[in-house]
Amino acid sequence: MQLDLLVRDARIRTLDPERPTASAIGVLHGAVVGLDEDVVHLPARRVLDAGGATVLPGFNDAHCHTAWFGLTLNQLDVSTARSVEDVYAAVSAYAAQLAPDAWVLGAGLEHNNLGGVYPHRDALDRAAGGRPVWIKHTSGHACVVNTPVLRAAGALDDGFRDPAGGVVSRDELGRPDGLLEETAQRLVQRQVLPYPVETVADAVGSATRRYLAEGITSFTEAGIGGGWIGHTPVELAAYQLARETGRLHTRAQLMAASDVLHPLTAHADDGIALGLDLGMRTGFGDERLSLGPVKIFLDGSLLGRTAAVTEPFCGCTQHGSGNDRPTGYFQNSPEAMTDLVVAAHRSGWTVAAHAIGDRAVDLALDAFAHAHKSRPRPDVRHRIEHAGIVRPDQLARFAELSVVPVPQHNFLHTFGDAMAAALGPERTAWSYRMRSFADLGLPVPGSSDRPVAPGAPLPAIQSMVTRLTETGVPYGPDESIPVLAALRAWTEGSALATGFGDRKGRLAPGRLADLTVLDGDPVLTDPGRIGAIGVLATVVGGDPVHDPHDLTRTPARSGPPPRPATVAAPPQENA
Repeated sequence: MQLDLLVRDARIRTLDPERPTASAIGVLHGAVVGLDEDVVHLPARRVLDAGGATVLPGFNDAHCHTAWFGLTLNQLDVSTARSVEDVYAAVSAYAAQLAPDAWVLGAGLEHNNLGGVYPHRDALDRAAGGRPVWIKHTSGHACVVNTPVLRAAGALDDGFRDPAGGVVSRDELGRPDGLLEETAQRLVQRQVLPYPVETVADAVGSATRRYLAEGITSFTEAGIGGGWIGHTPVELAAYQLARETGRLHTRAQLMAASDVLHPLTAHADDGIALGLDLGMRTGFGDERLSLGPVKIFLDGSLLGRTAAVTEPFCGCTQHGSGNDRPTGYFQNSPEAMTDLVVAAHRSGWTVAAHAIGDRAVDLALDAFAHAHKSRPRPDVRHRIEHAGIVRPDQLARFAELSVVPVPQHNFLHTFGDAMAAALGPERTAWSYRMRSFADLGLPVPGSSDRPVAPGAPLPAIQSMVTRLTETGVPYGPDESIPVLAALRAWTEGSALATGFGDRKGRLAPGRLADLTVLDGDPVLTDPGRIGAIGVLATVVGGDPVHDPHDLTRTPARSGPPPRPATVAAPPQENA
């Protein structure tokens, strides 16, 4: 037997309890076929000499926005702005390079870095020279626009009313000031979207090339096709095009936005009343590109204080929703959202409910309980995306209902100071939990919500362990976990959460040969420096798709390669 790939001279952490370490891996037809003595004597078409580097299963981001991230790479980036004047200056410089009627498209706006205020549409008008402006807030739950956009949307007309589940913010004179929250963002999206399939496919290509450089081999796109999160009604076609043209560089699972589900006329015995045409649902596809859960938004953002919480946010003095909605708000009526969850569940979907505030978490758990009572599906594991604030009394219900929490621990460093200011000490200890979920035996995946926050896995793993904000303040330190547990979250935890627990997340015979090669062992590295570990190579399905250091070679001769020098097995974690 000739292997497709032999990885040797490596310090391998397989994350397989039955065989936790190795020094060589053999790959055939995209899967691991053996370790060490079972494969090291076999000839191989390609050999990756790790040179003693650490090898782990490929990282798997269970909640990110890949097309959105890819699009931002070619837009105005205002993430470094520290005042509204900085934003206006950036808009002015960017607009000067555009045609007079071109749009100024930007991303990365974070009002907490601007003194808690948003850019005003009048100043954006002056900065852009009359061009339409659309700048997304980093949370994705708000954006700022200027007068041409508001006028075209009808938001300046007498009698205009805010859309359900959204807010058009107004200044002290009662005029729309340019801030659009939640579903109100559709007012601008209707003027720009849909993007061409080719544009979205290109964005996916740009984003997934970046993923490879960070050791990511799989991801779940958290909402396509509709609502304020989608880019085109035919977004799945864009992913298919990206795959066909070699621009989908990693494995992808796609969540369908709930807006694209519609009534179906199936046989009464089928129980399929809601879904996509032809009856496609969670699980359709293959290991490279598949359809995941349906994404249902219940509430908004913690940063924007639109998340539905039971107690008011601290202060509630910021301009916008904090003044008149101190406990945030739902995206629709609780009854309507519960009905949607139940209908999707009954039609065979896995549901990913976006719930950040504890009031929204209550709604999600109640809806899942109602769904299982309506139609028992003991094997399905619904998800709560973000699970930003989870009270102690809510924890047990996650386990009772087998609900997978999907928190983003990279938020702790980037947004921790602002989140703590909004929540206060007690709720900060309840937010973006990890240890509490793990102690319940729940699979907790690694995820980033990129581009909401920087999405590289290794810094996120560091945050799972250290739980420090950007200013070095501990954020819920009791929820910290050991390094090895954090590695399992970003590999096996994500595999379990996305329905591929038997194929991904470990390096063992029969598993997909997705792996990353690192220049340091996270377990043996000072926790505060895990994020600085470099990625030397990334392998997807046995193919070294990212190998900037030329670790892989094609043997010039036939026959077995020489037996590598013995590499000491990495020690187990010192918790």
